[in-house]
Amino acid sequence: MIIQRQRDTLLLAARTLLAALFIIMGWEKVTGFDVAVAFLKSLHIPMPAFATIIAIIAEIGGGLALLLGILTAPVALLLAIYTIICGLIGHHYWTMPAGFPEYDAHIHFYKNISIAGGLVALAVAGAGRYALTGRSKT
Repeated sequence: MIIQRQRDTLLLAARTLLAALFIIMGWEKVTGFDVAVAFLKSLHIPMPAFATIIAIIAEIGGGLALLLGILTAPVALLLAIYTIICGLIGHHYWTMPAGFPEYDAHIHFYKNISIAGGLVALAVAGAGRYALTGRSKT
């Protein structure tokens, strides 16, 4: 059985690991803005520059909120939805012919689904003691 102190430490680890993905990917969009815009343009996303800015705000803002434990449950749920939508838009393997690109998109789609599952679990578990707001649901 996990005692409260271990639970809080594990929740901090979960928040840190999940946040790292969003902060890193968001920062890569900042430093490679033109590449990110070009990728969204290739997916026929309307207003790709604006969509990239929204993605940066969601990823860096949401990632930092998770890391710090600010409004963890609602942020985690919003990021879960965002992650599923990104998977549907960016990794639509079911539309691709068999081969490496389809296989790669297949893996990335289900990684997105798994990340969303972790975010939902975090939303249910709460932020834990080591958080600025949204203390543990004990």
